[in-house]
Amino acid sequence: MTNSCSEGTKPSESKHCESGPCPHWNYGSWGECTQSCGDGIRTRMVICELPSGQRLNEQNCDILEKPPDTEQCNMQVCPAGVTWHRGAWKSCSVTCGRGIKHRDIYCTDMDLKVVDDQYCQHVQKPQTHKPCRVGRCPSWKANRWSECSVTCGTGIQQRKVFCRLRGIGQINDAMCDSSSHPSKTQYCELSSCAHYVWIVEEWEECSAVCGEGKRQRQVICVNQNKEPVNDNYCVSSLRPPPAEKCMTAPCEYIWILGDWSQCSATCGLGYQQRMIYCTEVHSAHTHYSYDLPSVSYQECPLPHPPDTQKCFVTDCPSAATWKVGQWSKCSVTCGIGTIRRRVKCMDAEGLSSTLCLPHEKPKNTMSCQKKDCEISGSCRDIQKRKGIRKDGEYLLNIRGVEIQIHCSGMQSDSPKEYVTLPKGEAENYSEVYSLRLENPYDCPFNGSRRRDCTCRSDYLAAGHTVFRKIRFDPSTIQIMTDDLSFAHTIFGRAVPFATAGDCYSAAKCPQGQFSISLTGTGLRISDSTKWSAVGNYATADIRRSQDGTKVYGRCGGYCGKCVPQASTRLSVEVY
Repeated sequence: MTNSCSEGTKPSESKHCESGPCPHWNYGSWGECTQSCGDGIRTRMVICELPSGQRLNEQNCDILEKPPDTEQCNMQVCPAGVTWHRGAWKSCSVTCGRGIKHRDIYCTDMDLKVVDDQYCQHVQKPQTHKPCRVGRCPSWKANRWSECSVTCGTGIQQRKVFCRLRGIGQINDAMCDSSSHPSKTQYCELSSCAHYVWIVEEWEECSAVCGEGKRQRQVICVNQNKEPVNDNYCVSSLRPPPAEKCMTAPCEYIWILGDWSQCSATCGLGYQQRMIYCTEVHSAHTHYSYDLPSVSYQECPLPHPPDTQKCFVTDCPSAATWKVGQWSKCSVTCGIGTIRRRVKCMDAEGLSSTLCLPHEKPKNTMSCQKKDCEISGSCRDIQKRKGIRKDGEYLLNIRGVEIQIHCSGMQSDSPKEYVTLPKGEAENYSEVYSLRLENPYDCPFNGSRRRDCTCRSDYLAAGHTVFRKIRFDPSTIQIMTDDLSFAHTIFGRAVPFATAGDCYSAAKCPQGQFSISLTGTGLRISDSTKWSAVGNYATADIRRSQDGTKVYGRCGGYCGKCVPQASTRLSVEVY
């Protein structure tokens, strides 16, 4: 068959392509020979890389062209069988930064016995030390100097100096070398201050015509040209006194006594007062005049006349009595309970008073006896007395008060009591917070919880558990916090009731939370119930409602938590 296509228009069957530079083998210098004589081995690093220096797997280079990475060395026979023996490298001489490692090198014979170094002089001695590097060292960081403390003359500048570690930031100052601590303060010199001085004028006349008085003078701050300026320019501690005492001729003084006032009390013990003046007597020939009052008591003759005295009019009648209210109902519906009444001290006008005699105060509480309780005191008791075998809510007699309790496991011989929580899971939960700060010595956002913190979420003990019912022991009136039969763990590990924690910060910045709400159960948390902070840098902030039915806790550390002091039990009370 004849080919009808033109060869000149035939498309090309191949073309050039460019896939970038080819990788090649690169190698380092030979290492130290393992023996100084007698056939040793030395090695070097051989890698496959691009011309840019990017390292690749060996499969990307031609394996047949790979340079050797191992070769024999010091193959000469060791004379007399001696050789240098290399000890193990010791630890780096520093704990951070650059240092030196040392090792022991000594000459040995064929039996590996140590001989004098002169027998190995013909063999090159291996190196006894080499440089080493541990982690980065913390260093002092000094901020900029503040402005000079004065506007002229010699003052002081200050700056903040702290210890830091790259990648972490500020750390405890004890981690840095105290001998290289930069100065926090320095002197600063500004232009010379203008010269200001105090000058004084002549004293005025004494204010008293006799005895002790005062005299004054003008004290002025002036510049170098003797021109008055504001007092603030002069040194206040060097200011001459503007006033002083002065004495002229001595004066004569007498006591002037007023009449006694009425007694301060209409009955019982009271007080009377009178006015007393020490006055100066001015004499002009045979005429005397008195100025009231004019001088201090120290000028008049002793003894000082009394200005108060006791007085008694008549005995006072009893001013207040104890008033009692009606007795309350018995605190229980069966068994032994308590009745109460109000007792208050009142005066004749029906107002509260503190004048009643304590030993005459009537009782405000008494015990009361009701009929024997027919209500069972435990779920087991309900089983035995009534033959009930169904789980559910029942009324139990808890310390003389009817409390609704959920009985679980009624089909068994050991049913358990649980308290149903009306406020549910929203107000009854325990949490171990999952986030951890990158800088554990910080407490950002004033301790507020923020998801945008510089944190990592890797705390394996984290978890969040919510509770619908809690285990209750009617014999001890305690909650058993580790029973999770009616609890649900939302994420992570299960957390016991009334427990919280975190591994967030070492700076008293707790983020773990727990909440308890016994509202509507007839129970409240006992005042004797306390929480303990456990762990490293642990702290706990516990807050209770006034009636004791609610408790909120915020706890944590690095790492830390808070738990009830009685470990797995929480004491409660019937109210």
